[in-house]
Amino acid sequence: MIALIMAGGTGTRFWPVSRKSKPKQFLKIAGDKSMIQLTVERLQGAVEDKYIYIVTAQSQAALVREHLPQLPAENIIIEPFGMNTAPCIGLSLAYLYDRISHDESIVVLPADHVIRDTGQFLESLKQAEQPAAEGYLVTFGIVPEYPATGYGYIEAGKKYSDDTFHVKQFKEKPDIETATGFLKQGNFYWNSGMFYWKFDTIYKAFEEHMPQISALLEEIRFIWKHQNIQAGIADVYVKMPRTPIDIGIMEKAEKRAVIPVDYGWSDVGSWKALADISPTDENGNFIGKKNLVIDAKNNYIKTDKFISLIGVDNLVVIETDDAILISSKERSEDVKKVVDTLTAEKQDNLL
Repeated sequence: MIALIMAGGTGTRFWPVSRKSKPKQFLKIAGDKSMIQLTVERLQGAVEDKYIYIVTAQSQAALVREHLPQLPAENIIIEPFGMNTAPCIGLSLAYLYDRISHDESIVVLPADHVIRDTGQFLESLKQAEQPAAEGYLVTFGIVPEYPATGYGYIEAGKKYSDDTFHVKQFKEKPDIETATGFLKQGNFYWNSGMFYWKFDTIYKAFEEHMPQISALLEEIRFIWKHQNIQAGIADVYVKMPRTPIDIGIMEKAEKRAVIPVDYGWSDVGSWKALADISPTDENGNFIGKKNLVIDAKNNYIKTDKFISLIGVDNLVVIETDDAILISSKERSEDVKKVVDTLTAEKQDNLL
């Protein structure tokens, strides 16, 4: 089995800690190792290091090497610049085309997710082997804990086996009423963005459902073959449509399967999401050791300074050397708007 880990994101919702120089996947926000290190560590015993590939933007390649020195240098696949998941995965297939058997299985994982139960995670990869061998594009659906409006959903149809279902349809992020209905129906799962398939199956899916990307991949393969793997491909890659793999292929393919999983998953997509999985005191607060709390509940505070909270609830307070974020937990995803404003104002020192 080949593991392909996507690590090109910018993690804007984790500003001010996540910056261009060190995006979310390289931060120690879910343990004593960076998120990309934890993702690779999770695969131990199932995938050898020499079969783990990282696809990342040119600007992050050095960070990948720094965090994962055990991986062969040639296992880092470099995008000229970050695009979306369909171009990212497609480029990886072009890179792997002459390096692996086209009958090889590939598990595709984001670099910045949290999975608490590694044993169940590895077991789910085994469950994906049979449908993938039969030409299915397999995804992993997270058993929902609440009616989330921040995730896409997968509707499971008829059974493929006891623990696997045919995909009936994908649903975009719903409103709260729709999400509540999904939970009551009982056959809807959060879209995890993790996939398992055979190389040949997904390569043919690109040819059938995303011919524009497929044609550009052939151009890239031609450049690499007749020049070298270091040859510039930016002029070709920039023509890629910025399309997620879910929309470009998974929503269109005929043979799709979903494996429902419940192994303590989080995409840690915001400070609130991190707060939800972090250990807290008896009042629901996550705070450093130096603090004094008076009538304050459910706050997430990240600072090296002494902090006192008085009569405040559900706050996120994040301090770095040059910036402080103060937000309600429910609005913490809006930190992306701060990044957008700083970008528009060209305040690069804060990005």
